[in-house]
Amino acid sequence: MKQRLISFDWAIKKLLRNKANFEILEGFLSELIAPDKNIKIIKLLESESNKNSADDKLNRVDILVEIEPDDIVLIEVQVNRELDFLHRMIFGTSKIITEYLAEGEAYAKIKKVYSVNILYFDLGHGKDYVYKGTTDFVGIHNKERLQLNERQKSLYKKESISAIYPEYYLIKVNNFNDLAKNSLDEWIYFLKNEEIKPSFHAKGLLKAKEKFDILNLPEEERKAYEKYQDNLHYQASMVDSSYGEGKYEGKKERGLEIASNMLKKNMPITDISELTGLSIEAIEKLAKNS
Repeated sequence: MKQRLISFDWAIKKLLRNKANFEILEGFLSELIAPDKNIKIIKLLESESNKNSADDKLNRVDILVEIEPDDIVLIEVQVNRELDFLHRMIFGTSKIITEYLAEGEAYAKIKKVYSVNILYFDLGHGKDYVYKGTTDFVGIHNKERLQLNERQKSLYKKESISAIYPEYYLIKVNNFNDLAKNSLDEWIYFLKNEEIKPSFHAKGLLKAKEKFDILNLPEEERKAYEKYQDNLHYQASMVDSSYGEGKYEGKKERGLEIASNMLKKNMPITDISELTGLSIEAIEKLAKNS
């Protein structure tokens, strides 16, 4: 029988804030950000949903951790569609930068922020399932990439300009085709299917397989998890319904606008109905009110 595992968003809310389980989060971040290194979490920081909340109907959860004295990672899971999510990513990283620069500190003390976003909805137009965004300055005439000088490297303790600025990761879970070709794919397979196959060996997954087993949860916590999942399904249904209704209303309004223009040109009502999909009754009513 397939082992039932809790979802990653619930793990963020309940399990991964525990220092004893940092190994799981460290494994995920290592596979994503630095496959050739073993990232270590120094401590958990405060973020919008780090604190336990009685409202489990939120479709977004996040966790904020410090991985180096000057490096912070914000991991966010977004379940439902949010059209301005890209803007909120900018706001989130900017807020972290300003909050963790002490008053009177030099700008050189600004912390590096990694924004890791696990998305269960379609954002933008693109077929890949992992996107990375960095900041570079390129000459508009000679295409030369601006570099740090040796004094700046020593001052900032960075080797490149892009290493100073926020770094963004977008994981479009639903775009993944379920073929795990490497260790990062194994993590994304889990994020999509809530399953860890016996052959998987990515960093952190072995412990996740043990800790995320639903059967290992205390009964009260298991019931809370089931309730949380029900709330997410209900919210997703409400969002899809609202989106569908809005799309229908938009098409209807556009059809009425086109029909109104056709009436002004004295086109036959039957032709207008055929071209717009509106009923003859609706067009006749439109004609009377024009």
